[in-house]
Amino acid sequence: MKHVDEIRVYYADTDAYGVVWHGAYLRWLEAGRIEFTDKVMGLDLKQMQEDGCLLPVVELNIKYKVSAKLDENLLLETEIEELRPSAIVFKQTLKNKETGIVNIVATVTCVAVDTKTNKMFRRLPAYITEAYTAKAAV
Repeated sequence: MKHVDEIRVYYADTDAYGVVWHGAYLRWLEAGRIEFTDKVMGLDLKQMQEDGCLLPVVELNIKYKVSAKLDENLLLETEIEELRPSAIVFKQTLKNKETGIVNIVATVTCVAVDTKTNKMFRRLPAYITEAYTAKAAV
């Protein structure tokens, strides 16, 4: 299952060369994962934190293909590439809304961490695995 967010490129997102600064993509990728987790999976990250679980990024791989530019409208597609016993691997693709040209492709690995001990859970908590597998079956 895929979630799509629309993004518009603003001045604050660009660098001195007039293209999107590489760090802006990270902010958009995080927003896409939050929206996916909330809207598609039905998990509230704030509630998860209050319940003692965080999902930090432990690995990030971005392939920059074509720079996005000021005032372009983009689409960010977020989906689960792999659900491991102790990690979730997201695949995220950002592309130009009008042309379909791909700007970046990213894979992002998140693990579950206990907020009390700051240690990684050996296995994802059951409610997380159940939420992801239930939606993936749809």
